[in-house]
Amino acid sequence: MSVRTRFAPSPTGFLHIGGARTALFSWAYARRYGGKFILRVEDTDLERSTGESVNAILEGMKWLGLDWDEGPFFQMQRLARYKQVAGQLIASGDAYYDYMSREELEALRKEQLARGEKPRYDGRWRPERAKGKTPPRTAAGDSLPHAGGGRGRLARPGEGTDRVPNSELDDLVLLRADGVPTYNFGVVVDDLDMDITHVIRGDDHVNNTPRQIHIFNALQKKLPSFATCDDPRADGERLSKRHGAVSVMQYRDDGYLPEAVVNYLARLGWSHGDEELFSKESFVSWFDLEHVSRSPAQFNPEKLAWLNQQYLKAAPDARLAPSSGTS
Repeated sequence: MSVRTRFAPSPTGFLHIGGARTALFSWAYARRYGGKFILRVEDTDLERSTGESVNAILEGMKWLGLDWDEGPFFQMQRLARYKQVAGQLIASGDAYYDYMSREELEALRKEQLARGEKPRYDGRWRPERAKGKTPPRTAAGDSLPHAGGGRGRLARPGEGTDRVPNSELDDLVLLRADGVPTYNFGVVVDDLDMDITHVIRGDDHVNNTPRQIHIFNALQKKLPSFATCDDPRADGERLSKRHGAVSVMQYRDDGYLPEAVVNYLARLGWSHGDEELFSKESFVSWFDLEHVSRSPAQFNPEKLAWLNQQYLKAAPDARLAPSSGTS
C-alpha cells in the first residue's frame, strides 16, 4: 500500500513552529517512501477561521518548501459528504439523532458539576431510552429526525481502547444541527476518503484518538497508523509567542533562511546520530518514525540562530544581497 500522509491545520492563525514541525514530519515520511502528502484545511470553526489565516499557512508551507501532492481540501466544501456518512451510521444503528437543546445540555452540566461529577451527555435520546418520546418539531413544523434537524450521536461502543476505558467516554456528537461535523467525525471521514495511511499529529490530539477509533470501527474501516510527535516546549511549557510560537514567516522577515529553519525543525524531536547540519534531501533519506523522540522537544532559539549562521556563511553573496532595482 502506498504511503499517504496529511497535514490538516485549522485556519485560525498563522503557521507556527509546532505546526510546521508536524507538517515537515508528515511531508518527509511521504517523500521517504515515495508516497503522497495531502494538505487539508479544517475550517469548521466558523467563528475563528479566516481566509487570511489560510493564506498565511499556505505561504509558510511554500516558504519552507513543503510541497503537497493533493489539496488543499476544505472541510466546509464537504458538508454533503459528512451528512451522507452520518446517515449511514444512523441507518446501521451505530448512531442516533439527539434532540437535546443547548439549554437542557447546560442545565445538565451544571447539575453534574454541582454533584462533583464529570460533565457528560446522559444518553437521554439513545434509542433504548427514547422509546415513546416524541421528537420536537422545528419552527417550520417539520418533524424530526431528518438530516440536519438534530445532532447525530455515535452510540458508545461496548469496549474502550488500551489507553482510555470506555467508561470515560460518552456518546459523542458527529454532526451538529447546522450540518457542520464535529472535529473527530470530520477527521475520520476525511482520512477515509483521502486514503490516509499514516496520521502524524501533535500530542494535543492524542486524547481524540480513542473517539476516532470508535468511528473507524463503526464504519468497519481499517485504522491508519497513528504516530505522535510531542509538541515542542520552552522552559517546560508549550510554546508561546514569547518562546517562539510566532509565524514561521516572522523568521523569514528576521533574516532566517528556510533551509536553516527546516534543518532546525528536523532536529526538533528527531535525530540521526550526531548530525547537526544536513540538507532536506538527506533528511528525507534518513527520516523514520522510530527515532522521533517520545518526550517533548525543547525549543532553543540560540541553536536555531547558530544553524542559520552556518547557512548564511555558505550562501552565495548574490542570494543575500538586496535587490537594487529602481523605482
